Amino acid sequence: MNEHTLSQRLERVAAHIPAGARLADIGSDHAYLPVALIHRGAIAAAVAGEVAATPFQAANRTVADNGLAQHITVRLADGLAAIQAGDDITAVSLCGMGGETIRDILDSGKAHLNGRERLILQPNGGEQPLRQWLMDNGYQILHEELLRENRFYYEIIVAERAETMTYTAEQLYFGPLQMQARSEDFLAKWQRILREKRKTLASLEQARQAVPEQKVQEIVQQVKWIDQLLA
Repeated sequence: MNEHTLSQRLERVAAHIPAGARLADIGSDHAYLPVALIHRGAIAAAVAGEVAATPFQAANRTVADNGLAQHITVRLADGLAAIQAGDDITAVSLCGMGGETIRDILDSGKAHLNGRERLILQPNGGEQPLRQWLMDNGYQILHEELLRENRFYYEIIVAERAETMTYTAEQLYFGPLQMQARSEDFLAKWQRILREKRKTLASLEQARQAVPEQKVQEIVQQVKWIDQLLA
């Protein structure tokens, strides 16, 4: 993968960034996504935010090597603090980190959001707490997709501010739109998780040390939901 050839996962993220957007790519790493999108004429400008020095330098190099310093600003900052008032950001992408991490970045950086941005999120696990945050903060999930790349399943969640949205506990767990679409990859992912959950329950029953009853009941409930989903 480089600034000309994105991974399948980043290509799917790119597909949900509105044409002509002013993008903030948070945790941009090598800044491949904003550089590729500027090259394609797909976005107007971008901010690439990085919290660590090494990826910040890598992003700076990619932008400089491609002669795009006029179009892409690279900032060393914690999360959404990379966004400044004059940036006029219309889309925010957060990719390749755990859902809880993305949730925490959104929560601690809320003051940097104007509420008009589209959020394009690609969590590596932890989708449920991330969806919970979106609901609690008045975001509607506009699109969800799941793809398989190198044996791993990745989810993409696209959200925008909306009227109050209410999702059920099951919708937050599986994804409201994923539940409707029931793609082949989606069903395969949950078949695999079901097998893992059943193994966990079996080993908990055999374990000598006491496991909190609440934890066991939580897994039992999840197994029930997955069974119903796959029925």
